[in-house]
Amino acid sequence: MLGCTGHPQVRTPELDALVARGRLYTQAVTPHPFGPMSRAALMTGVPSPRNGVKEYYDPLPAHCLTLARRMQAFGYRTAFFGKWHLAARDQKAPLVGESHARMIVPPQNRGGFDFWEGFESGFLLNDPWLHGSRLPQPVQVRGYQSDVLCERAAAWWRERRDDKPTLLVVSLEAPHPPYAAAAPVGESPTPESLELPANVPRGALEPRVRAELAGYLRHIQATDAAIGRLWRMVSLANEPIRFVFTSVHGDMHGSHGLFRKGWPFEESVRVPFLVADSGHVDAAREERPFSLLYVNELFSSWAVGRERELTGDPVPIGMPSVVRLPWQCNYTWRGLRDAKHKVVLNESDALLFYFDLESDPYELKNLANDPRRSVEAAAWRRKALQLAADYF
Repeated sequence: MLGCTGHPQVRTPELDALVARGRLYTQAVTPHPFGPMSRAALMTGVPSPRNGVKEYYDPLPAHCLTLARRMQAFGYRTAFFGKWHLAARDQKAPLVGESHARMIVPPQNRGGFDFWEGFESGFLLNDPWLHGSRLPQPVQVRGYQSDVLCERAAAWWRERRDDKPTLLVVSLEAPHPPYAAAAPVGESPTPESLELPANVPRGALEPRVRAELAGYLRHIQATDAAIGRLWRMVSLANEPIRFVFTSVHGDMHGSHGLFRKGWPFEESVRVPFLVADSGHVDAAREERPFSLLYVNELFSSWAVGRERELTGDPVPIGMPSVVRLPWQCNYTWRGLRDAKHKVVLNESDALLFYFDLESDPYELKNLANDPRRSVEAAAWRRKALQLAADYF
């Protein structure tokens, strides 16, 4: 969902400008298309459930080796701003609203970051509640959440008083439900003007698809603007900066008649991954698969001055549990994805989906039971089993 990749309606001028000076991984995926599982994998480089997060409410183990602790071992100062979503939450409290937004994440459960300021969850895209290293109790800050977090993170960056190498993580919630939440944008697509993808069935669900997708695009535009301001504010300093942008999952938005996340389809699994440097322009596109599982190793390489090729072929994907919330994926699965194929196994390791992504990018034809493709499907199932054994 980037303008620079040819999406017909989304406007992302700030990210497009970063893509023009950096490297865009066009085949990046999340290992688990659901928030806590993906965040845990991103923070540790270890897939779920091996990282300790199998279920939606599982907290990240307090003393696991996180990205912050890895970088501290290389002499880095570390800071985190924004949505955490990796602490132990009250399962009886409403997911949306102040109950989770105002809950305090104990210092020992903040992933080892030297500085931490954020919130557990709550889905408040406006006027977020923040607490942390300098805010012992939650404080509500007025404004659009992405603006608030980017501005506070940039201010912290400028307040540093030495040239110690620094890792700053800014975790933005938008674009995320509730899509009807206000977003500070000018002109944006209306529900009626949207061009729906070929895999969105027309009919009774179409009004909902159009309304939610229009809201999604508004929040993408507003967050794109916030990211642009963050980039400009941190790059004012006379120091080399490497800027990385990604997401932990997508959203179905009616594709295949489905909504939300956890599903093994591209709308849920594919994510952006962008790397840009302040010092030079090196526009490039990486077409080989890349997983968020590689982020820890990638950053560790950068910390010692090495540029590493960490693209994999294929990469693992899976959902270790069913999240008992409306519209989410209602089965567990695991499999693999490369640049041209996707293989998905069910909980019994039977072949559930086999897609030829090159000829069928909208995943309209499942080849799992096609007798003409049975030999290759069986071979891909064996590859998926081996990869799943290695990772999950």
